[in-house]
Amino acid sequence: MLLLLANGAFFAWTQGLLLQWGLGPVQQAEPQRMGQQIRPEALSIVGAEEARRIETTAPAARPPECLQAGPLADNVAEAVRPALQAWPAGTWTLEPVVEPARWIIYMGKYQTADSVNKKKAELRQIGVSFEPLSNPTMELGLSLGSFASQAAASGQLERLNERGVRTARVAQERAEVRGQRLLLPALDESLRPRLDELRPLLNGAALRPCR
Repeated sequence: MLLLLANGAFFAWTQGLLLQWGLGPVQQAEPQRMGQQIRPEALSIVGAEEARRIETTAPAARPPECLQAGPLADNVAEAVRPALQAWPAGTWTLEPVVEPARWIIYMGKYQTADSVNKKKAELRQIGVSFEPLSNPTMELGLSLGSFASQAAASGQLERLNERGVRTARVAQERAEVRGQRLLLPALDESLRPRLDELRPLLNGAALRPCR
């Protein structure tokens, strides 16, 4: 009789019938979690050396960047707009913009690159800085500074004359430009492939980093 009672109690214990009194076996498995797995076949175990190799060879994701183009002529901007309508909201803007005329202190045109290099050496000797030209029609030449007005450029030229600069003059490097600026404020990996479709519509205008 004792053996029969002991077997009955053991059976009740193994089946969890005594859990309400705090008696029962410790749960060793959680089969309900099997249904919560996502693509378990994609999981693989690698050693430490293989893990380091994967970390060093995996390409790093490029952070989002800001690009802009323009000023674009109105007809170019209107040609670009339909293509941008398919982009997510907030990822682009087209807005009117005015780039003022730019005046420079100009030295040139020179006949040869050697003449330019000789002039650069002379300017370095007297401590005068120079910069490349952004207007290719003024090559070969040098800019000793850019200004928003002719008066500001003329004032700086007088100061440079006192330092020994004799052959420079004030010239307008760029006239005032009106148009629309295309702004892509947060270009990420999902949007970069779309640039290949956008560039032909820009009529040669370059996408450059935002300033």
